[in-house]
Amino acid sequence: MSDRPIFIVACPRSGTTLLQLMLHAHPRIAIPPETRILVQAYLKRRRFGDLRNPERRREMAQWVTGGHRTQFGDLGIDKHEFIERAVAGPGSLGSVVGLVYKMFGEQHGKPRWGDKRPPYIKHMDALIAMFPDCQIVHIIRDGRDCVSSLKEMPWFKEDIYQAVNRWCEAIDFGRKCGLGPDSYYEMRYEDLTAEPELELKKLCAFLGEEYHPAMKEPSKVADTIPSHKSWHENTRGEVTTSRTGTWATRLDPWELSLCETVMGERLTAYGYELSGAPKAERKHVAQYEKTAAYWKRRYRKRAVTEWFNRFREAGPVAAQLTEGQRELSGLGS
Repeated sequence: MSDRPIFIVACPRSGTTLLQLMLHAHPRIAIPPETRILVQAYLKRRRFGDLRNPERRREMAQWVTGGHRTQFGDLGIDKHEFIERAVAGPGSLGSVVGLVYKMFGEQHGKPRWGDKRPPYIKHMDALIAMFPDCQIVHIIRDGRDCVSSLKEMPWFKEDIYQAVNRWCEAIDFGRKCGLGPDSYYEMRYEDLTAEPELELKKLCAFLGEEYHPAMKEPSKVADTIPSHKSWHENTRGEVTTSRTGTWATRLDPWELSLCETVMGERLTAYGYELSGAPKAERKHVAQYEKTAAYWKRRYRKRAVTEWFNRFREAGPVAAQLTEGQRELSGLGS
């Protein structure tokens, strides 16, 4: 049986929480509610120093458990036990980070763990660096529905141009990830909600797991989602297709034109039909292009910084928690 980590990525509002619960319902797989540990730890790795030093591991473990921004408290893991196990464990960044999720799996009696957070789509380099044996699942939803939903989220403070760009860049990051079919898998939200058993069987085949009927009833494990995240309320009911295609009544005509003008090729490439809305006005397209260009500059700058950081790492980054990971790190038996 596989013990490769599983990561769910996407544009926000694509059904990642639904998929998280479906996988968490599997008797062998534990996927916790969202945290802010993994990417932040990777970006701060030079600050933690050489984690082959036990005291450095202690300092990092204390950082993981010490702030509300990491959301460690949502996982129900004993803080002191985690710190002591991190100190006693392997000396690498991925090992300390991975122990968080390994312990979450242990408290649910499950040998395999994963994590989900939509922005991971922009940080797949970090996932692969820390967990080179990981499997990444990209769930894709009609971009018009994603934009419609983002507009209504209390935590989304940006404008529609940002929302459109979120979806476009998620598609583009997935296309450029360069991972092979054993490591990267795409699925559509609409297919998952219409035929959950069929789509989950396909997903399990990719993951190397046996399909289990409990996966079709994600609401039975929805109590793992913190109650204050009210925007996930729909996951507490039955799997439904009722939210598919609601963009038709939730987008203004000019917003629909913008979506289809900008997203058109990407939408049709994934099997979504266009409505035939008129082409967006030039001023709207120009504002989107300005937004997209801003983020491309940010990502280029980050890529340069990361290139330098990789040469300045004080110690190992890749996890050494499993035999497969140790072999990839050159430490296998």
